[in-house]
Amino acid sequence: MEQILEILFTETWAIRALIASMIVGLTCGVLGCFVVLRNMSLVGDALAHSILPGVVFAFILVGYSALGFFAGAVIASFLTAIGITWIQHNIKTKNDAAIGIVFTAMFSIGVMGISFVSKSGGVHLDLKDFLFGNVLGVSNQDLYLTAFIAVYVFLSIIIFYRYLFATTFQPVIAETMGISVRMVHYFVMLLLSFTVVASLQTVGVILVVAMLITPASTALLLSDRLKYVLLISAFLGLISAVIGLIVSIALQTTPGPAMAVTATVIYLLVAMFAPRKGLISRSIRKSRQNRKINLEDILKQSLKLNEKGKLNVLNLTERITFGHSKLHRYLKYLNANKLIKMEENGALSMTPAGIEEANQLVRAHRLWETYLVARIGLTEEQIHEDAEKYEHLLTEEILDEVDASLGYPRTDPHGSPIPYKKGWHKINPLSNTKIGQTAVIANDQPQQIISRLWEMRLSPADKLEVTARNEEAITIQWKEIKLKIPNSLAEKINIEN
Repeated sequence: MEQILEILFTETWAIRALIASMIVGLTCGVLGCFVVLRNMSLVGDALAHSILPGVVFAFILVGYSALGFFAGAVIASFLTAIGITWIQHNIKTKNDAAIGIVFTAMFSIGVMGISFVSKSGGVHLDLKDFLFGNVLGVSNQDLYLTAFIAVYVFLSIIIFYRYLFATTFQPVIAETMGISVRMVHYFVMLLLSFTVVASLQTVGVILVVAMLITPASTALLLSDRLKYVLLISAFLGLISAVIGLIVSIALQTTPGPAMAVTATVIYLLVAMFAPRKGLISRSIRKSRQNRKINLEDILKQSLKLNEKGKLNVLNLTERITFGHSKLHRYLKYLNANKLIKMEENGALSMTPAGIEEANQLVRAHRLWETYLVARIGLTEEQIHEDAEKYEHLLTEEILDEVDASLGYPRTDPHGSPIPYKKGWHKINPLSNTKIGQTAVIANDQPQQIISRLWEMRLSPADKLEVTARNEEAITIQWKEIKLKIPNSLAEKINIEN
């Protein structure tokens, strides 16, 4: 390793190769984010292959010149873009097929051109160098051109970041803002062409696609914010290029493929260990979710058996879908958390806290059934299985919104009572107030109740007088205003006498 580092920092050709690799890694990493997010991976592959005839014809006209290769490659990319667009708009051919037709034709022309030029006396173009790169042969002119393209790409992304962001994620809204989505698309293709040319000597026309796609895809596994994704992708592209170069020198192999393999290895590691999107973390979350569902199912079934006076291990085992040993482990956990009490003789009983938790599951189940019938229009026979699934997934916030949107129903479509939200049964409800009594709206109210009160121009600390009541609503007097409050809502409003 010491010898490799010594070579990298002392030999002129190695220093040029290292700098070129770093620049290409950074450029491909940043631009690759937009290529991946805009579903342009196949377009990037097409442009990478299609520059080959441009490079060949530039060599025929001006000889071995970095600027000549640059101009030829850009022209070839421009012709490729025109060809793809023309086929897509004028011939009944699928978009991906049009891309494949054009780039394979252009690439074939380039290979034939290299073969033709190589047969000329005293001229030799190595196809392998164009396909897989030859970073160890980077000249000063190549390095200057690569650096210039990198600066141009970075500045373009910084200056036009808002346009790129809008057209990438919300193209319809971007059009309404006066942004030409098509022009931005072609501008990205132009930047892509420049980047491919910059990467020609380093990783070649084939493997540049790996450097564009793989670091960006890796970064998207680590973050959902574009600015962070750009930074992470640039860093990963840089690391992949540098490590790939070092590995190629150590193993005496081609640098381009080594860089592509390094980027892929990093991707696989992140795909396994990423905090939120990695396979291992997803597996852990799934296992925890399954465990939570099993525990909640035990609580709900225990509540049903407890109400019938039949709660015991045998009856509980018949109602669950997993084995006795797993049930015993879960019961020990529930006993430790004081939700279910296990006696030494094996008898079971539910604690008040366990009954409360189980009632919240029943509330979620019956509220969702009511929502499916009242808002979606399903029948009573269609709703049970769906409610069984979502009762474990609905958050308190969602349930509160569903409850409010339904007008705080007291029974589900089957006529079964819907339990109150945790803590609501402990309040002093307005519905208990008799005609002629006064009450003050308490400060301690659930947020959705405060919202409903605000809609009626009421707020905590307001003093009310109940003037009438019937089976549907109670009538209250507040200042000079009379209001009718549905009984389902009055049961949720906490008051102070």
